[in-house]
Amino acid sequence: MLENREIRGLMILVSNGRVLMPNASVAEVITYADPERVPNAPDWLLGKVSWRGWRIPLISFSLMAGMALEERTSGAKVAVVKALDNPLKLPYIGMLTQGFPRLTSISPDILVPNLDFTAERPGVLVNLMVRDDQVVIPDMSAIESSINEAIDAEELV
Repeated sequence: MLENREIRGLMILVSNGRVLMPNASVAEVITYADPERVPNAPDWLLGKVSWRGWRIPLISFSLMAGMALEERTSGAKVAVVKALDNPLKLPYIGMLTQGFPRLTSISPDILVPNLDFTAERPGVLVNLMVRDDQVVIPDMSAIESSINEAIDAEELV
């Protein structure tokens, strides 16, 4: 019999929703600063921000996934997320958050598919209920591909 294993997750509050990610995938949470704009970028790509010597793309997950039509930046934070697909070119991504993420313990028995949201949304891997919270698990590969299509990752460093 397999053990019921828990992982530490972060519940990240975004406009009109919550994103659930493994705790280890978030490097740091920083205060929002106005980003350097990217010409001809989609609305969800807010620009680039400086972090520890890197110029990282800053995204609005809510705009990308169609969860919001506009984004509020007053009092916002940025979750610096470790990239997965090409860490040499794009090692980190900034995700706009509405406050500090909440640490939570996640086990398979509390993850329930959210059948209210069955339509596919850009950047969303799966919609779930965790306890009483509606959450989405981001599709980091799709997000990274979308960023690379929008800007040349070589420009980020």
